[in-house]
Amino acid sequence: MRLSKQIGVSWVTARNVLKKVRIAMAHRDSIYRLEKLIEFDDTYVGGKRAGKRGRGAEGKKPVLVAVEARTKGAGFVAMKAVDTISKKTARDFLRFHLKAEQTVKTDAFPALNSVAENHVHEKRVTPPEKASEWLPLVHIMIGNMKTFINGTFHGVSSEYLQEYLDEFCYRFNRRFWEPELPLRLLNACLAHVPVKIAEFP
Repeated sequence: MRLSKQIGVSWVTARNVLKKVRIAMAHRDSIYRLEKLIEFDDTYVGGKRAGKRGRGAEGKKPVLVAVEARTKGAGFVAMKAVDTISKKTARDFLRFHLKAEQTVKTDAFPALNSVAENHVHEKRVTPPEKASEWLPLVHIMIGNMKTFINGTFHGVSSEYLQEYLDEFCYRFNRRFWEPELPLRLLNACLAHVPVKIAEFP
């Protein structure tokens, strides 16, 4: 709504503009692959009613999250909304976002065991209260992502969640280049193939 007022178009047009920009963001990030030491975990986003948290929570969208663990903090991050957390969805995520034969840390959740197929898998059974000790950076990323979505957009539907994950990752991965971000994003949009958007309901 804010963009529609700023550029003088309908909210539908503004929404489609933002969708196209986020597609360009996702495409640019898809060029890169995470490497070296990587923390990998899952989380759940959304839900209209308060209730059970984490795995098995009703009405929430599963999200896979990986982040490079560097000496001075987090490196690049990748996130993917999926229908379920399984060996297949984990395998597909890792194949797309990671270089082969990296070292990947997880909390030993069985669905993430497909990590060992192409990577060095360091896993540790981790109670929730100890998760931030074994996988500190990925949990910071999850918290920051949820704050971004809830604080900026006051929640999003699971149907469009990936768009907002793409925006979060794009912004975070370029946080040290903030002054260059507008021009970088413009270049990403100009370099992208034309995007046809279905009529927004």
